[in-house]
Amino acid sequence: MAATNDELACTYSALILADDDVPITAEKISTILKAANVTVEPIWPSLFARALSHCNIKDLISNVGSAAAAPAAAAPAAAAAAPAEAKKEEKKKEEEKKEDSDEDDGDMGFGLFD
Repeated sequence: MAATNDELACTYSALILADDDVPITAEKISTILKAANVTVEPIWPSLFARALSHCNIKDLISNVGSAAAAPAAAAPAAAAAAPAEAKKEEKKKEEEKKEDSDEDDGDMGFGLFD
C-alpha cells in the first residue's frame, strides 16, 4: 500500500513537531503544511493529530531497530530446533499442494455471468 502525498506531508509535519517537542495538533500540522506551500485535504491533519495524540513518536522511531535485535539473540538457540521444524513445514506444504490440486474449481470455460 503506497502512501499518498497528503499522508506523507502530514507524516513529515508530525515528525517535525515531534522533533521540536511540540504537541501534535491538527492546527500545527496545517500550519507547517501551509508554510511549506503544500495543500492537503482538510481531513488528513486532524486524522494524524488524533492518531498520534497518545503516542510518543520519538520512542517509536528509536525502538524500530530494537525489535530486530531480539530475534537475532535467540537465533543460536533456535538453530538446533530448525531442522525438525523445517521437515514439518515441508510436510505441511506438500499436504497443502495436494489439497489445492484436489480442490479443482471445475472451470468449464464459461463464467457465472456469461
